Amino acid sequence: MPRSLSLAAYRALSWRGGAVGDVATSGRPDGELLWLHVAAPDRLSAVNDLCRRLLSQRTGLNLLLTSPEGSDKADWGGAIAPLMPLPPDQPGVVRSFLNHWRPDAALWVGGGLQPLLLSQAAARGMAMILTDVQSGDLVLRKRRWLPDLARATLDVFDHIRVTDEETGRAIRRTGIPGSKVALTPLLQVGASPQPWPEDELVEITRIFAGRPVWLAAWTQPKEFISVLSAHRHALRLLHRLLLVIHVADPAEAAPLRDRLRDMDLRCADWDAGEEIEDNTQVILSAHGEDLGLWYRVSPLTFLGSSLEPGGGGKDPLTAAALGSALLHGPDTGEYRALYRRLTKAGAARCVRDGDGLGRAVVELLAPDRAATMALAGWQVVTEGAEAMDSLIDLVQDRLDRRKADNART
Repeated sequence: MPRSLSLAAYRALSWRGGAVGDVATSGRPDGELLWLHVAAPDRLSAVNDLCRRLLSQRTGLNLLLTSPEGSDKADWGGAIAPLMPLPPDQPGVVRSFLNHWRPDAALWVGGGLQPLLLSQAAARGMAMILTDVQSGDLVLRKRRWLPDLARATLDVFDHIRVTDEETGRAIRRTGIPGSKVALTPLLQVGASPQPWPEDELVEITRIFAGRPVWLAAWTQPKEFISVLSAHRHALRLLHRLLLVIHVADPAEAAPLRDRLRDMDLRCADWDAGEEIEDNTQVILSAHGEDLGLWYRVSPLTFLGSSLEPGGGGKDPLTAAALGSALLHGPDTGEYRALYRRLTKAGAARCVRDGDGLGRAVVELLAPDRAATMALAGWQVVTEGAEAMDSLIDLVQDRLDRRKADNART
């Protein structure tokens, strides 16, 4: 990599001021060490999934996870390995950090690039991969007036994965070779639904006898009235419509059954083994493990815990993987980026109240609409799985090369 005057200037300026952060929370484990930096809390779940798969495939692999400098642990969920904030981007601290941990390879997920840390890591012969880069990730907020600092910082990576073509063009315009840049989907937690007994699927399909069906999954008590109002609205046009309502809290199943009775909606309690009859209008279910069945037989799913504030949203990938078109509310929590991607692909739609939910149910239960959305969802799931697989292969390849280099020295 050619010497960068901007990087040299940045290094000189970095000597000034700043507190020295901790470079070690524990001793460096023996053996191979992969360093993963996670730029934002909403990317941690996908990184955790990536790490689990790597650990299952690579015996003896150790992990170091870092978050941005000064980040608050309270903002981050559970990590698969100890998570520590990066130290300040200053020469002495960077040297101590790298001397202590001695990573064999680095995977940087997202932005917040630290030029000095990254250049020093690359100078030690470490394999460097940058993934999940979006347009806002390219801004080097400190020392933006240094003309080629972005190019020098990006050039330390031997592979850069961007999530959109605009970002790829911006990186290539800095002078980075196009051979280094690849367009891939944003990393996401893989969908791995459990298989379901074929005889049960055949039996439930026989019981439904061609009736239109929709599912409300992970429904919170505050959402009950919106879901039931939507169902009553849809029943005016789809007289044989069947709703499967899954409650997020099993303790709310009994009160919901009383409410269904008060609303003159005929209910079958699935968990109690009650028979589903031709005049049944609602199936009540409280066990999360049964969602594998309901996603498979419901062409349309409303993913609850999203319609009212505080629900936090639920992971939509399993429903999409099992062939259901998706509706959801505006509060999707940590899954917002994934819902945006599904919506952009035409696999999901946001509704904001019971009236909107009822209209969407009637519209999307038309067979061609639900099938089109379900196909789009399946494509998103498949692309995400392929992106994860290719990244795992890339990391494995870089670690193998490092091991071979170490064996020769």
